[in-house]
Amino acid sequence: MEDFDAYVVAAWPRLVRSAWLLTGDWHKAEDLVQTVLARAYGRWARIRDDAPDAYLRAMLATTFLTWWRRKWRAEVPTETLPERAGADALSPLDTQRVVRAALLSLPQQQRAVLMLRFHADLTEAATAAALGISVGTVKSYTARALTTLRGHAALRDLVTEGAPL
Repeated sequence: MEDFDAYVVAAWPRLVRSAWLLTGDWHKAEDLVQTVLARAYGRWARIRDDAPDAYLRAMLATTFLTWWRRKWRAEVPTETLPERAGADALSPLDTQRVVRAALLSLPQQQRAVLMLRFHADLTEAATAAALGISVGTVKSYTARALTTLRGHAALRDLVTEGAPL
């Protein structure tokens, strides 16, 4: 299983970033990736011949949704952002926090669809197959999530005039 070990070393940062988009927390993202990799180890002979990144990202999304359904999270950490003074631009870290808060405000299924569609760059059909839902549901979740994000006041402050959101 040396090829599995080599793959994990190379793919770890990509997988943790994808998991972070789902969980919003680096520690939970690492836990999610470890859980998925433990499950994938026994199936590696079959997975490696296909597209392992896409397969594992789909496993991340479905495992994340399963954790939510089981109410895996016992506590929800919150972070209060200070009021912004003047018209100063947000630092990259502040921008990241605002975007993360907006993403975490979405229902988990909409967040999973956005992660697969726009971060993992899957098609609507591939996203539907990965999550076990219809293409119409993927379109609906995507539209609802984007509408919610467009209406998010903190995100509107980040967008420059004329830029799409």
